[in-house]
Amino acid sequence: IYTIVRIRSAEGHSFPEYMSMENQTTVTEFILLGLSSDPQIQIFLFLVFLVIYLITLVGNIVIMVLIRADFHLHTPMYFFLFHLSFVDICYSSIMVPKMLMNFLAEHKTISVNGCIAQMFFFFLFAGTEVFILSAMAYDRYAAICDPLHYLDAINKEIWVQLVSGAWITGFFYGLINTVFALELHFCGPNEISHFSCELPPLLQLSCTDILTNQMVLLTSVVILGSSSFLFTLISYIHVISTILRIRSAEGRQKAFSTCSSHLIVVGLLYLTAFFQYTKPSSVSSVLLDEMFSIQYSILTPMLNPIIYSLKNKEVKTALRNILGKFCFLN
Repeated sequence: IYTIVRIRSAEGHSFPEYMSMENQTTVTEFILLGLSSDPQIQIFLFLVFLVIYLITLVGNIVIMVLIRADFHLHTPMYFFLFHLSFVDICYSSIMVPKMLMNFLAEHKTISVNGCIAQMFFFFLFAGTEVFILSAMAYDRYAAICDPLHYLDAINKEIWVQLVSGAWITGFFYGLINTVFALELHFCGPNEISHFSCELPPLLQLSCTDILTNQMVLLTSVVILGSSSFLFTLISYIHVISTILRIRSAEGRQKAFSTCSSHLIVVGLLYLTAFFQYTKPSSVSSVLLDEMFSIQYSILTPMLNPIIYSLKNKEVKTALRNILGKFCFLN
């Protein structure tokens, strides 16, 4: 609640000065406006995103089970893919269940603390996924550019170090943005024009200065995104130049097929997420923000196992072997 005090200058002109009262309103919960306010459309969207979420869970769990069950998949690439599938399950689960509840709920609310917690886990899993993808790019580089020393370059100790580094980086990425977000004060309005608690729409509701938060967000996204992207880009420049020197057309096709799945996944994630968090506010819109967010936080976790299973002969072979064993037992 604010009161307007008019102060008259020596020349006789008056102007308003806004003074905060001691009983200033503090927002304790937000209203997530979601994708639509039409009840019929909400039911349709509930069914669509429920199917997407179930596909995400089943697809990624199947990938994880196959990698654990088939010893042929106990290699660095599939070790990273196992963790990527786990991250995708977590990544999708912090967004979609609350989204599905709000499609059916009359009051689409979330507490301020719950909103900031959701934002932290979003940053955590997004940062972890980005660096796991970079580790997978390094694995392709070592396997194609220096196959004779592949087992030395990517031994089990290095697998663990790369994945641990990805999780630690994701944790600090989430922590630094969350710490500064905890300093924000919200006094109304409390409606978020989004289906989840991401930092950019949250900053628009703050009653306090957000310049520091914007700088921290932009700096962390640029450093995180640029470092992982450049690492992935440099790896694939070497990979592609090596593949092009292969004389056999069949050899080139086989080498490209081992990289194409990863390149598709990287493109889906980087293009939308990087543009979403670095674009100027002048080109921002609710529809555009929601479309980008759906792409990198909901569709990408669903598409990852589909892309890797459809374009990967080893995964399809492992799936056939597992299904064959079940049929034999029956």
